[in-house]
Amino acid sequence: MMEPMDIVGKAKEDASLPKATMTKIIKEMLPPDVRVARDAQDLLIECCVESNDVCNREEKRTIAPEHVLKALEVLGFGEYIEEVYAAYEQHKVETMQDGVRGGGGGKWGNAAEMTEEEAAAEQQRMFAEARARMNGNVPLPKQSDTDPNPES
Repeated sequence: MMEPMDIVGKAKEDASLPKATMTKIIKEMLPPDVRVARDAQDLLIECCVESNDVCNREEKRTIAPEHVLKALEVLGFGEYIEEVYAAYEQHKVETMQDGVRGGGGGKWGNAAEMTEEEAAAEQQRMFAEARARMNGNVPLPKQSDTDPNPES
């Protein structure tokens, strides 16, 4: 039986993210020479819990990027939303490129022909787009959007 203090959350009903499991995931995602302070781990876990709560309030089954961004806002970290969204956009580009190289396909058929300079330009375009969305309070695209150039 798990002790209530081993669960991150405000009440026993919030017992959806065991702290030990989340700590293990955090450690596995980082290089072996990187350590994360316990306070930072607790904040990250709290953001996960809040993201889950946002997702549940919207009656969704999968936590989407917009749920994480909303959780940051709710938890008082709104000034980081632009950077987090830009990192997410960069991750999408890198994942798409890795998928194409690995034979797994990707969202964009021409990604395999992208030069490093073109990929960097695309990344910068996506950063600018993310900044414009965040500064202009334009809603984020839905998770199902697959068009890499919605304004084209």
